[in-house]
Amino acid sequence: MRESYHDELEGTTNDVVTMAQLVRTEVAEATSSLIGADLALAEKVISDDNKVDALHDGVEQRCFNLLARQAPVAGELRTVIAVLRMCYELSRMGDLAVHVAETARLRFPEHAVPDPVAAQFTEMARLADQMIATATRTLVDRDAKNAERLASDDSAVDDLRSEQFRLLLGDDWTYGVEKAVDTALLGRYYERIADHAVAIGSRVIYIVSGQAPEGENWPKAF
Repeated sequence: MRESYHDELEGTTNDVVTMAQLVRTEVAEATSSLIGADLALAEKVISDDNKVDALHDGVEQRCFNLLARQAPVAGELRTVIAVLRMCYELSRMGDLAVHVAETARLRFPEHAVPDPVAAQFTEMARLADQMIATATRTLVDRDAKNAERLASDDSAVDDLRSEQFRLLLGDDWTYGVEKAVDTALLGRYYERIADHAVAIGSRVIYIVSGQAPEGENWPKAF
């Protein structure tokens, strides 16, 4: 029975890794649709989010079954609870990628963001992808040390967002209110994607140590 239980627990972790891979693709494709005003790619991101949602529902149900039937304790219980939360974080990342794609679709055939901020969004997407990849590796390896790096990595995304606000509020912004609003909202989406990656890192630390990380860069609610 316990062997079957451990197999099931490992299966939920593998599903979370699969979710992370799908979300990385979503974020990359949503960014390409945004920068390139690619309607077909935006539509693909929007429709493909169903795959992430289906995995989310499946992992959630498996975790509930484990809690109800196996009564896990100590490290096993921490893992089940953490996997549930990671599943939520990844689902929200997928939703945010969809928001990016929806903005690209809404402004098509125009580009949603002007050239001065396009490179920033490309870099924010690159950093977010790197953070999701790191969070995934730390889960697989139970690597709390590398998980701790995610909070500092998030600062680079925050810095880009601050730079965007300086551009939006500066006298040189000549692209109108609509593009300013789009840029502000899109910046928030990417910032939140990075925040969710940090939250996954915090769950890995919790699995390994049994303690939630503390500090201003870590999630306040656990």
